[in-house]
Amino acid sequence: MHDELLGGAMIKVSYLETRPSSRYAEHDPKQTGNKNTIFADIIIDGNSLYQKLKKYDLVPALGWGSEEHQRLMIEYFLLKSPFELMYHRYPILVCPWCGDLECGYISVSIGKESDIVEWSNFQVTGSNNKLEIGPYYFKWDNYKYAIESALGVE
Repeated sequence: MHDELLGGAMIKVSYLETRPSSRYAEHDPKQTGNKNTIFADIIIDGNSLYQKLKKYDLVPALGWGSEEHQRLMIEYFLLKSPFELMYHRYPILVCPWCGDLECGYISVSIGKESDIVEWSNFQVTGSNNKLEIGPYYFKWDNYKYAIESALGVE
């Protein structure tokens, strides 16, 4: 993490990674009768976003599902196309069983200015209350590499 000037204000630029992870450890008794989804965990400055928001029983939207779905999610996160249901908001954590938004999700606002990507305004479905995390800022090269690395971790 380091400081950088953006739009006249100093911001903390974070380091983003994606790593293979799963809902349950290998011998966790909670996995009985549950789906142990394998996904690309989102790691911000060494801290797992999944672990931080685990109480919502949702998993990161990256790194699982069909290859076509994974590529589409990567396109959304790289801002190549807007998410069809939300304006500048993207589902970042989704249902661990099916990924369907009707089951619930956490969304994030994603914007880009110059070579800085901002994640802000994390919200749980149907809630106008923002989650008390973020905003996070990432350098584009680091961000792009981390998001593209999420493909096929399942």
